[in-house]
Amino acid sequence: MRPTSSALAELLARHPAAFQEILHRSGESADFRGTITAADAEHMAEQPGVTAHQVMLDLLPFAALYAEPVISNFQVGAVAQGLSGNLYYGANIEFKSEALSCTVHAEQAAAMNAWMQGEAGLSALAVSAAPCGYCRQFLYELVTAATLKILLPNAKPALLSSFLPDPFGPSNLGIKGGLMQVANQQLTVNSLDPLVLAALAAANMSYAPYSRGYSGVALVTADGGTYSGAYAENAAFNPSMSPMEAAISQLNISGADLRSIRRAVLVEVQNGVSSQVHSATAVLSSISGIPLEICYATASPHSESK
Repeated sequence: MRPTSSALAELLARHPAAFQEILHRSGESADFRGTITAADAEHMAEQPGVTAHQVMLDLLPFAALYAEPVISNFQVGAVAQGLSGNLYYGANIEFKSEALSCTVHAEQAAAMNAWMQGEAGLSALAVSAAPCGYCRQFLYELVTAATLKILLPNAKPALLSSFLPDPFGPSNLGIKGGLMQVANQQLTVNSLDPLVLAALAAANMSYAPYSRGYSGVALVTADGGTYSGAYAENAAFNPSMSPMEAAISQLNISGADLRSIRRAVLVEVQNGVSSQVHSATAVLSSISGIPLEICYATASPHSESK
């Protein structure tokens, strides 16, 4: 959802001119994907007494403008800093008439936004209050979890590990690396459809070391915009994020209207131990009447033997 001009103007009025100019320029860009470049973030931090971490905290209300809390009416924003220094918005999304477990948390949305835009890890995550237990578990799956700093208002930066004592994560299940680590699952499909290929690209970067149910979703809107989401598993299983939720989050944080979806494609491996078909169909049906197109991918011998 694109923020209203009045809501944006009200927030911008509280900040210096350089801050206003950068956010106005980036927000008005046709290809905005909830990202502030490292160069722009550094420029915003050039004000006396302002640090990069403070800029991230200052951006939280702007990220929250993209929230879609259709059940709770409680807006949450998060801002992630990728290893590149770029900043990524995240906002919570709820799906009416669907299980609450389908909810996308702002911290998840920010991390997925960074990952879908090519980041291989996070260095910091800003949020207005301490992450809930669900999000702490989700974030602990990140390949950079050991060094991830959590930024809260009026508090010193703290490592994620201080919020999650006695953690359970990938290493407990014999998995090396973690979420956001660069990967290519080497799936193939018998199609030249651009939207299918976009979903395939998401499936090939997906993180599913526990089920090997590699999958991805791609959505196209009325204006031709394409938004992809990759599946992200978690060692605790429940905090896993589906590719449909990830794709919808990407569409939403760009400011596009969720009702503008015209096609939705899921690519996954057929006959796996887990499938995204039913959950993707349910989530999609809560915001759109279009059918889910399913394309089954062929796994290479390499991916099947992982």
